[in-house]
Formats: sequence, structure tokens, C-alpha cells
Amino acid sequence: MIKPELLAPAGSYEKAKTAFLYGADAIYAGTSDLSLRTRAEMKDDDLIKTIKYAHDLGKKVYVAINIYAWDETYEEIRKQARILNELKVDGIIVADGGVVEIIKEEAPDIDIHISTQANVVSYHSADFWHKNGAKRVILARELNKKQIKDIIDNTKMGLETEIFVQGAICFGYSGRCFLSDFLASRSANLGDCAQSCRWAYNIYAEETNNPGNLMPIEHDEKGTYIFSSKDLCLIKEIPEIIEMGVNSLKIEGRLKTEYYLATVINTYRNAIDDYMNDPKNYDYTKYLKELEKVKTRSFTTFYFNDRNNKDFQEYEGKQYNPDFEYGGKVIEYNEDKSIVEIKNRLKVGDELEIIVPGQIEVHKFIIDKLWDSETDEEIQFINPGKVGQTVKIKLPIKCDKNWIIRRKK
Repeated sequence: MIKPELLAPAGSYEKAKTAFLYGADAIYAGTSDLSLRTRAEMKDDDLIKTIKYAHDLGKKVYVAINIYAWDETYEEIRKQARILNELKVDGIIVADGGVVEIIKEEAPDIDIHISTQANVVSYHSADFWHKNGAKRVILARELNKKQIKDIIDNTKMGLETEIFVQGAICFGYSGRCFLSDFLASRSANLGDCAQSCRWAYNIYAEETNNPGNLMPIEHDEKGTYIFSSKDLCLIKEIPEIIEMGVNSLKIEGRLKTEYYLATVINTYRNAIDDYMNDPKNYDYTKYLKELEKVKTRSFTTFYFNDRNNKDFQEYEGKQYNPDFEYGGKVIEYNEDKSIVEIKNRLKVGDELEIIVPGQIEVHKFIIDKLWDSETDEEIQFINPGKVGQTVKIKLPIKCDKNWIIRRKK
């Protein structure tokens, strides 16, 4: 039984720091223009800082150049590959065979990871990529556990496997979707997805005997979210995943908040460690309870347990959590009045939860006093305004910088 790597998303330098603080072994990020999340805030200078920060901690950074590239993009790809080679990034995530060849030429010292966009669904495909220079394959999310195990058992030694365990699922095949480009001229395969599958649609049927007369298909006032899927969650399946020998467990969400990252990464960190330490007493329910506090949609195991599973569509289009939200981030701890950067409205009487790195149990407390950060005057509430706005608050336990606090609504 090997201990899998916990791989987390990082859409910015600050998010990368949060990911490592809450237990990620590695993070994946994108370049400014050549990944499938070009709207993330990870610019080139931030990427350089992130790589240095990670390596100082003994952690890893993988960088995505996983677009399906037009010919006119290859000059920029060569440039980025040379930069990443100089920075000694730990791996480059690639989907396009042409891009793989460029990475081999320009970044020969860097491991190649084959993106889930390449739709690796067999050990024959995995072996192909291995023969062509891949160190790791990120398996398609459409596989079930037997298929994953078959790939692990039948691929050549030295080829690592990675699977998604948490996060959004695209309506397309492992993310390869043309719907956004068709409807909004924003290509998902070039990193600019408009998330058209999350839109509300009204559906009409044309009467056979009366052409042009459209009858609405049953739906509520919000329309019908026929393309929107539930979010993947394999926290219950962690024992099986570890036992089958998957090398890396991946969390989706480069555009998610630091609050989301702190909760999800901390939960999976505890789940993996607890199972490795005491397999017989693994209890997924306490981890699921934590994940429920940040979920924006219902959860599904997708095809992992059953290829015939149909319970993965989110017809109600839920995109918020009714019970909890991002409260703030600790900037400076002081015994009497700590400085907290606020993310949502806080008021005296609110119930907060401190997410403690390395612990599944949160620390709950009630706000009894608030102070204005500038005047030190006591206040009853504070609303978010300027970027980086802070408030002074008495915290019940000693907290380190960047610890995340959630607010119960």
C-alpha cells in the first residue's frame, strides 16, 4: 500500500500558499495563456514565486500547457517550455501530441503528465503515452474502479496514474467540449470556457400537426439545467483508491476560493492520513460532513462504482451553499485583538469556525466583539468593501497567518 500524493489546484500564488498550508503535497497551475483556465490569476511572475515557494517547502508544482493548440500558438509554447525547464518545474501537463513533442525538445529535464483531456481510458493508450515520454497519465473521469485497476495492473513499470477525486464534472468527454465555442465563441479547449453547461435552458417541442407551434417542456421558473452535472466526490471510496495503488489524487478547482481549497484539501489530507494510519476504522462520514459545508451542488461518484450510474445531473442548478460561507483569513494573530481579512459581512453574534490545518475538527466560537482596524473603535458589524479590508477580532485559539475562517449563515 503506497501513500498517494494529494494534488491541489492553485489559480494564484495566494491560493498555492493556502493549498500547501492545508496539506497538499503538490499543486497544479497554468501559464497565463496556455492552460485550460486562462481566467485564473496565476501570471508568470506569480508562477515563478509559487515554484520557489513550493520547492523551499519540499513540495511540487505541475504546470498545465494542456490546450489543443493551433499552429500559431507553438512559438509561445516553445518559449514557455524553455522557461519551465529553467525553473525546474516538477511536471508539465499536456494533452496535445504536438505539444508533447515540443516539451521533449525544449524541456527535456521535466516530467510529462498526460492531461485528462487526452481521454486515457485503456492501458493500451497509457502505454502509448509512456513510450512517447510520459511519466504520468491523468485518467479520464469516465472510468470505473475496475477499469482504473486494470490500467494500473497492466501498464509498464514507472508510469504513474492520477485520478480526480473531488470537483466539478464537465458535460463533455473528460472536459473536451465544443458547446461553449458554439454558443459563446469561447473555446473550452483553449482555456476560455463560458460554462454553457451550467446555463438554464428552456426546452420546447414542435407540434407534429402544427409546424411552428412550440410547446414548452415542463420546467420551473428557473428553466431546466439539463447539462449541469453534480460535483464528483470520492471521499467514501478513499480506501479502495489507495488499495488499488493510484499514485496521485487530484482536486479540481483552480478558480475556487481559498476557503474552498482550505476545506477540501484539509479534509482529504486528514482522510488519507487517517486511513494509512488506521485502515480498519476509516469513517468517511466525518469527512463528508466537512465537504458538505462548501459544496455548491449535490455530490456524485459518477462512474467510479457503476458504469450504469445515471445519478449525476444537477437539474436544479444549485450554485451556492445555504449554510456556510467564507468568513475571513487570519492576517496577524494577537492574544487580545487579531487582524482578520474579511470576505463576507461579519457581525457580533455570528458563529464562526476556524479551519485548523491537519485537524478534521474545526474550532467554533461566537463573535462577542469587533473593532475597526483603523480607529480601534468597537463596532457591531462590518461589510466587505475595499480589497483586503480587515477587522480586529478576538480569536479563541492561537492561529497562524493565513488560517481560514468560515461563517455560519
